[in-house]
Amino acid sequence: MHRDSQSILVVGSVALDDVETASGRRPECLGGSATFFGATASHFAPVHLVAVVGDDFPEAHLDALRQRGVDLEGLERVPGRTFRWRGRYSPDFTHRVTLDTQLNVFENFDPKIPERYRDLPVLFLGNIHPSLQSAVLDQVKGPRLVVADTMNFWITGAHQDLLKVLSRVDVLIINDEEARLLADEHNIYRAADHIRALGPKMLVIKRGEYGALLFHPEGRFFVPALPLRDVLDPTGAGDTFAGGFVGHLAQAGNTDFATVKQAMLHGTVMASFTVEGFSLDRLLTADAQEMAARVQALHALMSPT
Repeated sequence: MHRDSQSILVVGSVALDDVETASGRRPECLGGSATFFGATASHFAPVHLVAVVGDDFPEAHLDALRQRGVDLEGLERVPGRTFRWRGRYSPDFTHRVTLDTQLNVFENFDPKIPERYRDLPVLFLGNIHPSLQSAVLDQVKGPRLVVADTMNFWITGAHQDLLKVLSRVDVLIINDEEARLLADEHNIYRAADHIRALGPKMLVIKRGEYGALLFHPEGRFFVPALPLRDVLDPTGAGDTFAGGFVGHLAQAGNTDFATVKQAMLHGTVMASFTVEGFSLDRLLTADAQEMAARVQALHALMSPT
């Protein structure tokens, strides 16, 4: 398959994070949904990123993405301060407290898709306002695969806008709390049925350390999380999962059940690298051999023989 037929457009946030865990604190580190997604998906296929940063954003952070091969023509740098998030995790990572959120230039983000990005075959809509997700969909030219993320804030605060987006996407990736809220249904299987009736043919429900569930027209599939000896920082794990998942689908060029199940494994493996370091530290050092070894380890974990 030609590389151009695999290319991915990602629209989301690029941010500066201040993260505190039991392992320490990392201020002013590279974060954001488009950042984690793009750095991950670039292991599988060409990635073209659309986001906004302020004039305070360190060039070294952009260099880290460029070195991963992420195309940054669509990244706007505007006067002002970059989107910032600060959070603290409990020692067992079961709770996260947001200490500060400063939208800054991200508050007025108006995604402008460069002309040469508009006919890319795969689109990932990061966790931004549903009206912006719709605006992106209005600018692109019939991608073969559209994958979206959202969150509780938009489910409750921009519900009608979100429903319009869901009618136009192929895959929705959310966590179990978000799925129950969106469907107004506690049972996860009934919630999945309700959500897929809104538009997405496929639904992935992330369950953190307990793995992820796939609902596909051809069946259901569950993949566990990889047990790890060292977890330093879970920030960005969900976006990294999405990057591995979408990256594998872009590389494969189809969405049959067998391929999407493999994408679930690759998303899980990529998330396992992210949590082993702060920011992109571990993700940037992962190589193809390590990735293949972890896919094999996950297969072994799931096999009854």
